Amino acid sequence: MEESEDVPKDFIKLKCEKLSVDEVSELVVSPYCGAVSLFIGTTRNNFEGKKVIHLEYEAYTSMAETEIKKICRDVRQKWPSVKHIAVHHRLGVVPITEASVIIAVSSPHRAESLEAVMYCINTLKASVPIWKKEIYEDEYSWKENKECFWANSEK
Repeated sequence: MEESEDVPKDFIKLKCEKLSVDEVSELVVSPYCGAVSLFIGTTRNNFEGKKVIHLEYEAYTSMAETEIKKICRDVRQKWPSVKHIAVHHRLGVVPITEASVIIAVSSPHRAESLEAVMYCINTLKASVPIWKKEIYEDEYSWKENKECFWANSEK
């Protein structure tokens, strides 16, 4: 395969169904890359001493996809060797231990893919309109990300 046949691609998906690590990682594999880095954000069973039952996510889907595309463009400017990027985020109810978000990045060498994955998740949490509700045993709470620029601008 000629490298020109393996053009860089971005795979962005927001969905209510369970996310698959295998599916996301396979999307970014390339014969020209020696590294595939993954971030998997999962639902934990506790927050500040409260028992978490599950999470629920809502999104302004078209705007969220546009913002994720911007993140992918930024990654390609900062790390030109990155080949493929996949960002899948779950919407709706996410049970304990299941993935809320999976990000995968391939590049010829590990440093670029690792740095790009960290940039992707941090920037996603700061700028993409996806909202998380934590459901506890007897109450719930809408959570804001500490990184979220619109939450911090009012303080």
